[in-house]
Amino acid sequence: IIAFCNTSFAEPDGRPHPSESRPGGAATATNSTVNRNAFSHSSGNLEFAKEFDFKIGNAVFRKLWVSSPASTKSSDGLGPLYNARSCQRCHLKDGRGHPPNANWPADNAVSMFLKLSIPPQTDAVRKALASGRISAVPEPTYGLQLQDLAIQGHAGEGRMEISYHEKQVTLGGGETVSLRVPTYRINALGYGPLHPATMISPRVAPQMIGLGLLEAVRETDIIAGEDPQDQNGDGISGRANRIWSDARNRLMLGRFGWKAAKPDVHEQTVGALSGDMGLSTPLAAAAFGDCTERQQKCRHAPHGASIGKTEVPENLLRLVVFYSRNLAVPPRRNLGTTIDRRGRVLFKQVGCASCHTPSFTTGPSSVSPHLAGQRIWPYTDMLLHDMGDGLADNRPEGRASGREWRTPPLWGIGLTNVVSGHTYLLHDGRARNVKEAILWHDGEARLSRDAFSRLAKKDRERLIAFVNSL
Repeated sequence: IIAFCNTSFAEPDGRPHPSESRPGGAATATNSTVNRNAFSHSSGNLEFAKEFDFKIGNAVFRKLWVSSPASTKSSDGLGPLYNARSCQRCHLKDGRGHPPNANWPADNAVSMFLKLSIPPQTDAVRKALASGRISAVPEPTYGLQLQDLAIQGHAGEGRMEISYHEKQVTLGGGETVSLRVPTYRINALGYGPLHPATMISPRVAPQMIGLGLLEAVRETDIIAGEDPQDQNGDGISGRANRIWSDARNRLMLGRFGWKAAKPDVHEQTVGALSGDMGLSTPLAAAAFGDCTERQQKCRHAPHGASIGKTEVPENLLRLVVFYSRNLAVPPRRNLGTTIDRRGRVLFKQVGCASCHTPSFTTGPSSVSPHLAGQRIWPYTDMLLHDMGDGLADNRPEGRASGREWRTPPLWGIGLTNVVSGHTYLLHDGRARNVKEAILWHDGEARLSRDAFSRLAKKDRERLIAFVNSL
């Protein structure tokens, strides 16, 4: 089945597989209304008794946290340093984040932040990296993430600033496209200079749909797509990231995040609560979040954890993880139309399907049994690929190099503007639409990018229309 899914996701004339109308299988959203709530529905096969957990999880996801001490004991503990006051602030309407933009007058970088790290400085740290026990070395003062906001009495760590210059690209038929090339700076540092070897990586918040389904894909089916030595000679050499799981105390397959640096939805959620909001959980119990030993005032600030407990207790964490696992994938649109069929053929011909694997079948799942055994259509292999110098952040994470990124799922991509109010794509939102995102592909994807560029303009539009129907 998987071999079929990886290569022949359509008939030669572009007819889709019948199951693709429901890209999340039975878990596909039953509400097909195309509006801003398109990413916020529960799994279509979620039992009625669990709908209450989904709704309460949504409330926790949207909750605005406040600093301690506060009269709202169940909502205090924010910070002391943070990037957002709620999950919803980064994943507005469960959709994609965006870089700061003048179109959002009150916006700063709330749905985008900078990852930080430095190269290993000692043999012990090199050994820890090689073993997988750590995935990156924190910047000594600012930690693993730049928090631009702080509670009263504390200073934010700094402010990310982005400037762009335009680069012209000429396509087949003479069409010219302008790509914006970003440059990142950190200004107004609140705690002294950065380490001179600091590596930074900009990240926008990804969309939230289908996470539980991707979590339920068998590890063996993902690993089957690896070809690190490119033995088949197709130029594609995807490989898996291996990440230390604090919950299981062992290396696991990385599935989530821009570099596949988290093994499951639970640990992804724990990392966001700690890094983005400074909130402690049973798995990450430090109430001061990402504050380092050089930020002692931050480490000794009031927090919202009572003795022996955490700011986000297990019952609240369980609910927000449940909500995140069960955000449903919307039904496909325009399936089987003439444009869809022609675009589908072109998608395969230019090589997009080599990394954006159309389909998997989920395996058994103890945490989400209703998501097991589903034929899904996420258009990702969940593997790391070298995307070339242009997209490189030059910041390794786990086994991912500074040029590698996990193939992002494409399901729901055409609804980005409806849900999120923009069409910015890629890890830092530099691409303003699907066409620009394709043209940024390089490295392993260079042949596919060049094949796309050589297409007649009408065929490029057909391929883009197909992607936007996913």
